[in-house]
Amino acid sequence: MGWLYVALAAGFEFTGVIGLNKYSKKKTIPSGLLYYGGLGLSFVFLYTSFQYLQVSTAYAVWIGIGTAGAVLLNMIFFGESKSFARIASLALIIVGVIGLKALS
Repeated sequence: MGWLYVALAAGFEFTGVIGLNKYSKKKTIPSGLLYYGGLGLSFVFLYTSFQYLQVSTAYAVWIGIGTAGAVLLNMIFFGESKSFARIASLALIIVGVIGLKALS
């Protein structure tokens, strides 16, 4: 159950990242709700996951998924660089997250 909460927290973090990008370009109520709502719900689900998982593991996995997701979203939707070095670094983050989950 704890991993489900971490996955939901990561999903809402993606929503928050999209909202942050939109809110930084144009401060509207919908983009603000996307930003603050996404990140707020992300923290709620992360905090709930701590009832089932070690804080250090849940937090590290959430940060890794969130970082990888934010980079991918920005590469796909917002035109950020898709260099080999960025993709290789992203792959290392993903391997680390998988390792943490597998060993916990």
